[in-house]
Amino acid sequence: MKTITLSAVSTVLLLVGASAHAQGGPLSYQPSPYLGGDAMFWELDPDGGSSFDSTGLRLRGGVAFNDYFGLEAHLGTGGSDGPAELDYLAGAYAKGTLPIAPEFRLYGLAGFSEVDFNADDESDFSYGAGAELDVAPNLAVGADYMRYLDQSNYTFDAASVGVTFRF
Repeated sequence: MKTITLSAVSTVLLLVGASAHAQGGPLSYQPSPYLGGDAMFWELDPDGGSSFDSTGLRLRGGVAFNDYFGLEAHLGTGGSDGPAELDYLAGAYAKGTLPIAPEFRLYGLAGFSEVDFNADDESDFSYGAGAELDVAPNLAVGADYMRYLDQSNYTFDAASVGVTFRF
């Protein structure tokens, strides 16, 4: 059921992005789609126990509707530390952006994620923050920190660094 819900949310986000893109006019901002790839350094931290951490990969995609708001989706996998193995994470988020300079932006993300460890999946409200620096007209490097899960007996966080290509 959780997978169906996450899939439905992702589909709605993609349709909203496509609809907003199709409605552009001469005075309106043209939505800007983007794709990114990151190295993801994750940590599973159980209450009262030893934490597990490893490195995985994350793919991001989204649409910036203007300089301040967009929608973004994450899909990640990989890495294991002892009994903790990240099978996948998937999520959909609203993205608020604060342009500091023409080539530098801070942003915050809030939405929902589903994370699967060792065939045990959980979903939860997720949030994070990051920064992005343009290194070419359509290419940026960035880093962020996300709290994907905050359960009563553990948390799952990830710090990521990577590149973003804007279309």
